[in-house]
Amino acid sequence: MNDLLLSLLNANASQWQQAVSNASGKRVLIATSMAIYDHAAILERLLAVSLVFRGAEVEFLLCDNALPACQMTKLHGCDPEKLLSMDTTPRCMKCVDLAKRLFDPLGLPVHRFSQFLVDGDYEEADDVSRTTPADKIQDYVLEGAAIGEHAYAGALRYYGRGDLQGEPHGEDILRRFFRSSLLTAAALKSLYRMKTFDVALFNHGIYIPQGVIGEVTRKQRIRVVNWNASYRKNTFIFSHNDTYHHTMIDEPTSVWDTLDLDAEMERKLDDYLFSRRDGSSDWIWFHEHPESNTSELGKEFGIDWSKPCIGMLTSVMWDAQLHYKANAFPSMLDWVLHTIEYFRRRPDLQLILRIHPAEVQGMVPSRQKIADEIVRLIPDLPGNVAIVKPEHQASTYALMDRCDSVIIFNTKTGIELSAAGIPVIVAGEAWIRSKGFSWDAKDPVEYDLLLDRLPIKQQLHTELKMRAKRYAYHFFFRRMIDVPFIESPEKYKFELSISNLNDLQAGQCRGLDVICNGILTGEPFIQ
Repeated sequence: MNDLLLSLLNANASQWQQAVSNASGKRVLIATSMAIYDHAAILERLLAVSLVFRGAEVEFLLCDNALPACQMTKLHGCDPEKLLSMDTTPRCMKCVDLAKRLFDPLGLPVHRFSQFLVDGDYEEADDVSRTTPADKIQDYVLEGAAIGEHAYAGALRYYGRGDLQGEPHGEDILRRFFRSSLLTAAALKSLYRMKTFDVALFNHGIYIPQGVIGEVTRKQRIRVVNWNASYRKNTFIFSHNDTYHHTMIDEPTSVWDTLDLDAEMERKLDDYLFSRRDGSSDWIWFHEHPESNTSELGKEFGIDWSKPCIGMLTSVMWDAQLHYKANAFPSMLDWVLHTIEYFRRRPDLQLILRIHPAEVQGMVPSRQKIADEIVRLIPDLPGNVAIVKPEHQASTYALMDRCDSVIIFNTKTGIELSAAGIPVIVAGEAWIRSKGFSWDAKDPVEYDLLLDRLPIKQQLHTELKMRAKRYAYHFFFRRMIDVPFIESPEKYKFELSISNLNDLQAGQCRGLDVICNGILTGEPFIQ
């Protein structure tokens, strides 16, 4: 990573030192836990400097080899037997050393996990993580903080699975993540006894340690801000008090449903949505050369386009395994199996089940693949169900364009399909749920009743389509906040591009102002 920011601070040392000395406003804790990722270190350091220029007192919290497992711990980087034989993980020292080089030179207070942990904390974490029944860990609550949920989600992410069944060391790995969650909670509680903060800023808001940081911080009545890199190039999404996975579901429709989309805004949205088909305007995409010839795809998968076709889009089974009150099914796999069996009874319809490409092309490839689970649990697949596997280059958009309607669990693609006028049925915690333009099921009975209405035989009428477009514009252009200083010359590689420190001052960048104002005052993160 280039260190342009530090070079600018050194070249303008007096300006920077004066800003640090004069800072007497809101006390901000930046809990950075992904220094090894370019975009995390770049954004958090950029925000630290920007907040100081706006009068905030900024301090950092860094992990220093204190946890036996975290979000950075992945199966393909360290197998279970090796991991269980180690005190920490193979990537720990690289991450710790990099964080020290990146954050210490800024001259702002830096705290480290181990400063706030004593022998008794380690002993208690060992005892609780060892003696808690494995089936109780996921629901474990410590002083009102649901820390077991994040330990379980972390273990699933490590294995790249939607459950731990059949993993010889699954329980031991879960207990290791649970121990990390207990240590994180102990460190944060100790920190907050010694220091006071107005707001804590950290990435993502789930897994270890971020999820537990959020749980403990909220219990201390300290305001929480979470962030994540979003789809569009040069943009990030921020949320108040919880991970965006939750806040985007709970966000009131009043913040966007009266949005006046003029012709230019609608054209901008349409152009961007079309670009999503090849990812040309995004940081994150999965197909370099998507296949869009649906006639040929139909022949390959045995799809008769003259008959009503219903699309079905999955997500990655291990991703963001949190508790959601709105799910119609216990899990996404339950939904998939139930839907296939329903379509067995509907030979008048064809189901095109498109498995998410991130199963094989994401940063954490899935080891529990939906296609394998279907073969194992439904060996006699109905003839009217076509499965498009994740590695196939078929364009999801081209396939769904030919469908009467589409069924989703939680994929964000539902936003785009609705904006294109395609009716969408929601069975999980998708962000379009309860927005007024999708068909939402709250349980399997209601879900089947919605499926009974298929085929719909028409697109969303104009009013609903425009409502969907307003939400899509809100999501892609208002909630995804532009930070033009952070560029990505290649996939998963980021760098800072800035000419001088004055670019970070208030009033110089609209997106940066929105972010900093949201952090300091609690204003909505809407651009």
